[in-house]
Amino acid sequence: MRTNIVINDHLMNEALLLSGLRSKREAVEAGLQLLVQQKRQQKIRELRGALHWEGDLTEMRSIDDDYRG
Repeated sequence: MRTNIVINDHLMNEALLLSGLRSKREAVEAGLQLLVQQKRQQKIRELRGALHWEGDLTEMRSIDDDYRG
């Protein structure tokens, strides 16, 4: 997708310097990838305590040990 955006020059220069990336495009893409990753992780963290699991880990581990021999 092609687009034109106004970006803070100081922020872009610092991002390029700290990241070692060579172009503004790479910096923007890296930033977008990081944002998506963080938001996905946040959604997973929000599920904590919302799901109920019933099972016996000790039993499952012993079955796994029996299978491995």
